[in-house]
Amino acid sequence: MQLIRNLYDHFYEKARETRVTSLSIGLSYTAVTTDDGGMGIAYTYVNDKHCCSMNKDFRDYEGEWAIDLLDNIKSPLPLKRSMGLALINALNYHEASGLAEDAPDSEWMDSFAIGRETRVAMVGLFRPLMKVFKDRGALVEVLDDLQGVGERNSFYGKLAGWAEVLLLTSTSILNDSTEEMLSRLAPGVKVVMLGPSTPMVAGAFSHLPVKMLAGTVPVDQEAVMKAVRFGAGTPVIHRFSRKVHLPLV
Repeated sequence: MQLIRNLYDHFYEKARETRVTSLSIGLSYTAVTTDDGGMGIAYTYVNDKHCCSMNKDFRDYEGEWAIDLLDNIKSPLPLKRSMGLALINALNYHEASGLAEDAPDSEWMDSFAIGRETRVAMVGLFRPLMKVFKDRGALVEVLDDLQGVGERNSFYGKLAGWAEVLLLTSTSILNDSTEEMLSRLAPGVKVVMLGPSTPMVAGAFSHLPVKMLAGTVPVDQEAVMKAVRFGAGTPVIHRFSRKVHLPLV
């Protein structure tokens, strides 16, 4: 997966010079903090939940160089990728903090000209956005395996000839489906990668037809960490964070 290689290469040198200060794997999100004041989060992705352990390979990364934790982004196990992606977002924290805020998601929607009868395909059911799309009069088709929404073959058909806009959850990075999903798009479909897991790194997506990144930057780090430890979801995380966006050329 080229995207994974791009992310790893982009942060390799910084990870060799930065230490992990904390790692928390919550029920909904995983969080990492670093000794330069960074914090990043990513969805906690597990294929199967076991009665005794979801992470069988225990290792204490806290206090260690971040390069060892960064290696997890290349793991075939989604849970380990969650750890690696949270670290990447922590390493990118200061750069992402300088991006423009888009709390209501209106700026990127306006830039994509989402309005009456715009045909939107959504991978990952973002329930708060459904009301926004309805208010704008957009037509929406959704695929979300984790929530049991949509039928995959039918949805693929929509990508190939119906959709004008694709919203792709960055959780797809964790189950290695980003590039496979994007390969099914018809030419000209406008793509936004979004969600708290999104790495706001333009160069990592240069080989993909992605036009916008929309992610989350923790502001009150203590409150975000507590939300992670308490198993809280995206709405709670967003209370203590900024939603940011990054247009891609």
